[in-house]
Amino acid sequence: MTISENTLKVAQIGFEHFTHGLATGEWQPFLDMLTDDFTFWFPMGKFHGLNVGKERAKEFFQYVSEAFSPGIKIVAVDNVASNEKTVIFEFRDEGLLFGQPYKNRVVVCFEIRGEKICSYREYFGSDGKSY
Repeated sequence: MTISENTLKVAQIGFEHFTHGLATGEWQPFLDMLTDDFTFWFPMGKFHGLNVGKERAKEFFQYVSEAFSPGIKIVAVDNVASNEKTVIFEFRDEGLLFGQPYKNRVVVCFEIRGEKICSYREYFGSDGKSY
């Protein structure tokens, strides 16, 4: 298996755990895939910018579960792109955000090191229209 094949395999498993976490609030399988020096970047709110460490990631994903209670569903994966160490997933999701109807287009990037995710970046933008 080449480096890029392993990167894609690890990222796909991570994305399955990520999707499960969004839907159920159960993040432990995803958190178990993170390196000890894990970093993540988020575009807004109390987690805006660069965040460092697994504990900070645990806080973030708990916040995501609270914001999207009872869960958020990925309705389509529109694109997956990868190189030697990074895999990008572009998807559409929907659910309730603080009790209000929510639909969005999201891009998440996982940087892979060995069998773990060492970095996560998220970008999104909702124009308020249904897709």
